[in-house]
Amino acid sequence: MARYTGPVCRLCRREGMKLFLKGDRCFTEKCAIEKRNYAPGQHGKGARVKSKLQGYGLQLREKQKAKRLYRLMEGQFALTFDRATQEKGVSGELLLQKLERRLDSVVYRLGFGSSRDQARQLVRHGHVRVNDRKLNIPSFQVRRGDVIGLGPRAAKNALVLQSVEAVKGRGVPKWLELDATAMKGKVLAMPARDDVNFPIQEQLIVELYSK
Repeated sequence: MARYTGPVCRLCRREGMKLFLKGDRCFTEKCAIEKRNYAPGQHGKGARVKSKLQGYGLQLREKQKAKRLYRLMEGQFALTFDRATQEKGVSGELLLQKLERRLDSVVYRLGFGSSRDQARQLVRHGHVRVNDRKLNIPSFQVRRGDVIGLGPRAAKNALVLQSVEAVKGRGVPKWLELDATAMKGKVLAMPARDDVNFPIQEQLIVELYSK
């Protein structure tokens, strides 16, 4: 599956906010937004007046922000949206729920990876267990009652242990439960709209794809 392999700090700068794509670095003064809070490129800093986005431009930026936050390519994101619209309910909220329920996102939320890229790597390399079964599909949709754990090798990895210690201070979403001692997590419920603690206006994304 294709993935973006370029510099990720420029993605945050383009959206004008932290997308937390580089793990713990994003919480320090080394974050690119802290140093260069302007758009990337030769015209980023020199622009005198930033044009106010309206209509399509506003909708596009919102979609790009969500797509980059969850580390998906355009085709993957569009497919997730299509599947959300086929279910009963509010399409925008269902879209966010499906993005949160991705296995790589859940691994990140539990703190097993300091970033979604690191969490996806753990999944792709076969280090993640769902209900004691090895699963290497990042897009797998977890369900209520699922238990997500790590293999014995990954559970002892220094970077993973460091990430789990960091998430203890920040906490995990209320729809998840973390057992840091056993290096396991459990899905207590389906994520609600309030559980997405990031400023995303999902209605703009729905309007964009509805054109």
